[in-house]
Amino acid sequence: MAEITITETEQRRPTARILDVREDFEVVEGMIPGALHIPMGQLQARLPELDPSIPIIAVCRSGNRSASVADALNGAGFTADTMAGGMTAWTRAGFPTT
Repeated sequence: MAEITITETEQRRPTARILDVREDFEVVEGMIPGALHIPMGQLQARLPELDPSIPIIAVCRSGNRSASVADALNGAGFTADTMAGGMTAWTRAGFPTT
């Protein structure tokens, strides 16, 4: 698992699956456009929603949960990275949210 910057995430958005693992109450503050929301606790049950042929960038509020999720996904045969700084850094930098 690699930790990538918010700029790298923005550049890879067209070719990667952004996976937002925050809780429902957190995503109401905004998500990265096109992201798939699967709360961390639901990941195992919802793995079939992810395509193993598409790289994943896991995102949470600060980067801690997404690092754990990326590790778990890599262990399950996916290619996953985590976005350093999470949505806090993303929104602070002025990147788009929906």
